[in-house]
Amino acid sequence: MLGAVWTIINPLAMIVVYTVIFSQVMRSRLPGIDSDFAYSIYLCAGVLTWNLFAELVSRSQNVFFEYATLIKKLNFPRICLPVIVVLNSLLNFGIIFGLFSIFLVLSGNFPGWPFLAILPVLAIQVLFSIGLGITLGVLNVFFRDVGQFFGIVIQFWFWFTPIVYPITILPENIRGLLAFNPMFAIIHAYQNILLNDLWPQWATLLPVAILSLILCWLAFHLFSKRSGEMVDEL
Repeated sequence: MLGAVWTIINPLAMIVVYTVIFSQVMRSRLPGIDSDFAYSIYLCAGVLTWNLFAELVSRSQNVFFEYATLIKKLNFPRICLPVIVVLNSLLNFGIIFGLFSIFLVLSGNFPGWPFLAILPVLAIQVLFSIGLGITLGVLNVFFRDVGQFFGIVIQFWFWFTPIVYPITILPENIRGLLAFNPMFAIIHAYQNILLNDLWPQWATLLPVAILSLILCWLAFHLFSKRSGEMVDEL
């Protein structure tokens, strides 16, 4: 009965739950930050952007199965498929992140000019996600275990990224390993912008940007080279 309104109600409910439960009921705090909403903002900044990454990769690695009928019966530019995935995921993300931004304004926690840095950080994240997702998607057509295996990997990946916990609780020797986690640099950039009103550390994002371009090139190369065989496999 409510139709498209559910696209607003669901994310709004998630933001309200995070805010009420962690800031009011559990009274969660971040070390060194004296704010009732600090942990809620930290958590939302990580979870919302991680969900975008997970959705992009998950849909990209299954996009060839999802549109298998079209691929087999119609001749059309296959580049449309990742474009559809990106636009659909960004639409969902835009709705929920827009609501989160309104919450930041109403609670008096909206960051200043560093908020503009979200756009380049988001661009790097989308490139990384779609490059990884399409690469996995091509491999998944020929080796069906790839999708199942990555489903396990992404669960460990989530908990190895400081999203629900601050980096300060990790032992020193473990913190050094985060340099090998591309999503840490991206999530940390969002958290710095939205929580600390700081510009991202661009030097830490540069390796991720380079890796993203490499993955996009690899995805395009695999797809263009194996597209004919993929139709037979599907």
